[in-house]
Amino acid sequence: MTSQAPFDRELDKAAGIINASTYAIALVGAGISVESGVPPFRGPGGLWTKHGEPPMDGYQRFLADPAGWWAERLAQQERMSEFAHAIEEAKPNPGHLALAEMERRGYLKHIITQNIDNLHQEAGSVAITEIHGNRTKQRCIGCSRRWQRDDFVTDQVPPRCPDCGGLVKSDTVMFGEPIPPDAMESCLREAEQADCVLLVGTSAVVYPAAELPVIAYRRGAQLIEVNPQETPLSDVCSAVLRAPSGTALPSLVKRVGELATNPPSP
Repeated sequence: MTSQAPFDRELDKAAGIINASTYAIALVGAGISVESGVPPFRGPGGLWTKHGEPPMDGYQRFLADPAGWWAERLAQQERMSEFAHAIEEAKPNPGHLALAEMERRGYLKHIITQNIDNLHQEAGSVAITEIHGNRTKQRCIGCSRRWQRDDFVTDQVPPRCPDCGGLVKSDTVMFGEPIPPDAMESCLREAEQADCVLLVGTSAVVYPAAELPVIAYRRGAQLIEVNPQETPLSDVCSAVLRAPSGTALPSLVKRVGELATNPPSP
């Protein structure tokens, strides 16, 4: 954002698009949670940039030795990592709160988030699909049933689903693990009916999430980008807010509300 005037023009365009939409959704990436103190994985200051990327076959290792995976996981709980400590301490920021307010007012129908931090729920959002899972939950890889982490208590290692007998793991999607079918179906359903997609703090390079706004765009949906940095989708966005989501989204909520209350003259 080089000056206030260009931002205001883009803000007006974005608010007009949302005000005219019938089914607006948001695809949210790590950028929004960085503003809550959760470090990113890639890029400057990223955990993988500093410490190296984890093994790309994490899910295959889990399947090969689920009891060993669980033993290691329980041991790690005794020595909380930098990321785990940051995510436990994180609180929703104005960007999360603005998305929740947009949902309450009926402007936003659904959030697809790439984040696992549970901050959307803490902010008050309800209609959420977590494409990469949720750190506070456990999931059966057989039937996709989920439990809150503290509600699933068992002495069995590895734990098994009481419904189907399938292996239970953390809900977060591991390297090499397919996106849970119920989450993927929800994402595709939302993308196919959206007429507006807010791209919030996402690099638009991690698949399959990055394909979702493309699906919507090809069907005629308008894209609005909220990101301090350019992305591969910037050129096809109808409005671009070059600011952190914690700054841009509250302004957007306010502007959409003004349009809804005082629509422009025909």
